[in-house]
Amino acid sequence: MIKKLLGALALSLISTFAFAEGGAPLDHAPNRITDLAALQNGAKLFVNYCLNCHSANAMRYNNLTEIGLTEAEIKKNLLFSRDKVGDLMTISMTPAQGKAWFGTTPPDLSLITRAKNTSFGPSGVDYVYSYLLGFYRDTAQKTGWNNTVFPTVAMPNVLWELEGPRTYTDVQVHEVTDDQGKAQWTRTTKTYDHAGFVTVKHETLDNYTGGTSHAGHFQAADEKTFDAFKSDVADLSNFLGWVAEPQQTLRKQIGAVVLLFLFLFLFVAIRMNRAYWKHVR
Repeated sequence: MIKKLLGALALSLISTFAFAEGGAPLDHAPNRITDLAALQNGAKLFVNYCLNCHSANAMRYNNLTEIGLTEAEIKKNLLFSRDKVGDLMTISMTPAQGKAWFGTTPPDLSLITRAKNTSFGPSGVDYVYSYLLGFYRDTAQKTGWNNTVFPTVAMPNVLWELEGPRTYTDVQVHEVTDDQGKAQWTRTTKTYDHAGFVTVKHETLDNYTGGTSHAGHFQAADEKTFDAFKSDVADLSNFLGWVAEPQQTLRKQIGAVVLLFLFLFLFVAIRMNRAYWKHVR
């Protein structure tokens, strides 16, 4: 009985960690944390598309030299006219302005991937990657956009020009009660076209025993354009992962060396223990 309870608890935790707030499964982002070219592209995307509303107050521009950029390249390509290479990556918009324009203050992104990390399952980089890929047009929303990872999010899709047109189909199977009080299973399919207009279709499922389910899928108009967009999103997500912890690669390397030392020390300690106590036994 205890084993069954522990198994159910473990399955519940895994399921919780594998899904975002909106119930959409998180995609696994390509690991490019050591790819300097990818991180440089991510930095360019962040400055051009994110830094207007989202700050990175824990990062200075000159820290970007750690991903292979020179200070001259930073000044030429990543700085606005009033910024200096030693400045923090701040924004002009105040929290009050953000709340007035978007209904909420856009968060600082310095530690967003660490904030979204889980002990088990998808990482914070996976969350950001899935979130940026989860936008679809929805005319019912104030911004004209919705998101599968963060439903009814106040943020519009700032990367829409890179993404290209996409449609989104949302399929839900749920139990409903008709006017006579009889329960029946219904499949509701909502298809959002590239302009955000939705078409809804309801189907009654006879002899259905599968239970409640919810799934969705996207269809890109140009797969080649969308593949390039996914690569850019992966670069941007990994850059934010690097911003949250620039020394993570060094930390992992040091950790591996420490574990190797402890393993060797354990071997030596066991041999010394046997040598000291062999006559006593």
